[in-house]
Amino acid sequence: MGDEMEWLGTKAASARMGMTLRSLYRFIDEGDLAAYKFGRVIRIKVEDIDRFIEACRIQPGQLEHLYPPLKGSEPDQ
Repeated sequence: MGDEMEWLGTKAASARMGMTLRSLYRFIDEGDLAAYKFGRVIRIKVEDIDRFIEACRIQPGQLEHLYPPLKGSEPDQ
């Protein structure tokens, strides 16, 4: 029995991801993050959390729209 799945509850998962429980539940409800319900308890696989985090990585150049052009530079035409 070498490869056992590692599970986290919602509180631990939200702490690991650095977000609120409300945000975590939204990602689960919208289908962005897989979760499992065992009775009344929701559990998330650690590998699914890590995969979700990696999928959210920002690539260079994706945030250009968030900062203004430098003063003195001419806008693209």
